[in-house]
Amino acid sequence: MSETITDYRKYLDPRTLARISSLDLRARLIVEGLMNGMHRSPYQGISVEFAQHRQYVPGDDIRHVDWKVFGRSDKIYLKQYLEETNLHLILIVDASESMGFGSVSNGSETWTKYDHATAIAASMAYMAIQQQDSVGMAIFDQQLSRFFKPSNSPGQWKIVVQELQQIPRWNKTNTGKVLDQIAEKLNHRSLIVILSDFFDDIDSIKKGLRHLRYKKHEVMMFQILDPQEIEFPFEDVTLFKGLEEMGELLTEPRSLREGYMEQLSEFTDSLKKLCRGMHIDFTRMNSGDPLDAALSGFLATRAASIK
Repeated sequence: MSETITDYRKYLDPRTLARISSLDLRARLIVEGLMNGMHRSPYQGISVEFAQHRQYVPGDDIRHVDWKVFGRSDKIYLKQYLEETNLHLILIVDASESMGFGSVSNGSETWTKYDHATAIAASMAYMAIQQQDSVGMAIFDQQLSRFFKPSNSPGQWKIVVQELQQIPRWNKTNTGKVLDQIAEKLNHRSLIVILSDFFDDIDSIKKGLRHLRYKKHEVMMFQILDPQEIEFPFEDVTLFKGLEEMGELLTEPRSLREGYMEQLSEFTDSLKKLCRGMHIDFTRMNSGDPLDAALSGFLATRAASIK
């Protein structure tokens, strides 16, 4: 981590990350690549208020990042002292069968939507724990498989990594019911990050989200889709294998493409509308794209939450 990364972008690319089996190492490289990339971004001009600030350089301890300055400038400065913020971050990761789909490959390893979600979750957890914030986590399919209360102890990072590296059972999903259960478990106002494809009943999702917002939690939703789900690039007769007990279909895909793209657009628009109405940040992600967009959005939200 202390070495300068000359090509930081590759550590944010799923095809590179797919070669790294350790989620711990993945997260550390992603964070270092992200920080290095932000360090090189154009300086937009701010007046630094404290003489104790200096610019971030690769290898610096991110616990000393001034998130207020970052929120205003997108530029990373370090404080010479540590400011505790008492943020509670809750990471909710969808481990249902549809999240196991992946077409992104580097030739030998395939990168699934679940890989994308766990890499983002682990990176956020790493940054938060480095900042001495508390991190909690939930992993779900049709039920709440595992839940860990927020903690800022160094051991929490090991728990997060171990749990996210477990191979899911690939069951069906029940997002709304799970969000309801999580809302009942949380005692402190938190920043909740949900990582899922959200292939579920929108009315049920709405009910769960409403419960979280009623409890005054701030919520960010990242919808993770595979490039094939976004583009539907199929040309030849194809056997489509349904996930979550949906069966199989052998068909000529060109006849389906227009209807599929229309339904996907309507579904995504419904999710966006739902989130706007509840003041929830919603981002759709392509699992073939670098991870910096999701993490930059998270950092900006985190910076804005510091009073």
